[in-house]
Amino acid sequence: MSIFDRMGKGLGLSKELNVEEYMNSEEMENVDVLNEPADFYVKPVVLKGEEDIALIEGELNKRNIILMNIAEMSKRQNTLKGMIDTLKDYITKMNGDIAMLDNEKVLLTPAKVKIIKKQKPSA
Repeated sequence: MSIFDRMGKGLGLSKELNVEEYMNSEEMENVDVLNEPADFYVKPVVLKGEEDIALIEGELNKRNIILMNIAEMSKRQNTLKGMIDTLKDYITKMNGDIAMLDNEKVLLTPAKVKIIKKQKPSA
């Protein structure tokens, strides 16, 4: 009898505890068992539509840094431009920053986190 079987019986659970199933469950999705929790995170977000703007704004309010993938939206340039403008306005108001890393990636930072956009010449 494994320790998990004994734990289940000790807690009065009739069903056997499947560790793999538990670790893959939705409640364990954001748990990093190898490291301590961080104060802030760098989170990847794929921009697919208007509903993602609220998600991004919420993450920025939590002081997380967003690595936004715009590849899917690049086919709809006018819509993409409007969404980027909305995010720029929001970031400007919160004193954050935004920078395009390449044709598919945009970096967004929360308040008081700035991106150095020009590289200093090497000495």
